[in-house]
Amino acid sequence: MRKKKWVSPFLENEKEYLITDLHAFLSNLPVYLEIGMGMGDFITESASLHPQIYYIGLEKEETCVARAIKKAQDRKLENFKVLLADAMNLETICDPESIDLIYLHFSDPWPKKRNHKRRLTYPPFLKKYEAILKDKGILIFKTDNERFFDDSLEYFKESSFVLLESDRNYIKKNEPMTAYQAKFSAEGKAIYYAKYQINKV
Repeated sequence: MRKKKWVSPFLENEKEYLITDLHAFLSNLPVYLEIGMGMGDFITESASLHPQIYYIGLEKEETCVARAIKKAQDRKLENFKVLLADAMNLETICDPESIDLIYLHFSDPWPKKRNHKRRLTYPPFLKKYEAILKDKGILIFKTDNERFFDDSLEYFKESSFVLLESDRNYIKKNEPMTAYQAKFSAEGKAIYYAKYQINKV
């Protein structure tokens, strides 16, 4: 996404929603983290609907981060923060066992085999999620790419995650959607869904 001229000044002056890590972040509420939140459609609506949960959006594209913050401002959200960061650095920006739930929504499938290591479901990333999730924490994975979905199911089999649910034609009414999910659903494309739990004991 091409960065707009207003984005850098906007983020430089942002004090309410933009944070650099979660080490100093304290919350008595459950903490849900969306990795690769895009422009924040899903997470800002979720935060608006569920004030009893604290939502953190992680995104490395500045324009997406700025647009998500604008949506949070419009909604006057008090249970939402944004991390402008790369998922590669999760273990340095999050404390161990500090997250209750992780969302992986429509991340890049990196279809070429030489790029599979970049997939957010690839084993080294799963290790990062294991470290920051609390015991019995949840991970929800959605994609429109069947091959990516099938490969990811195999990756998870080699991890400490336990499959709770899966669906190859996921439809749930009255649920917030990402921009991609709304687009794919309107086109009649299948949504692939899996829900996992981490067991550390």
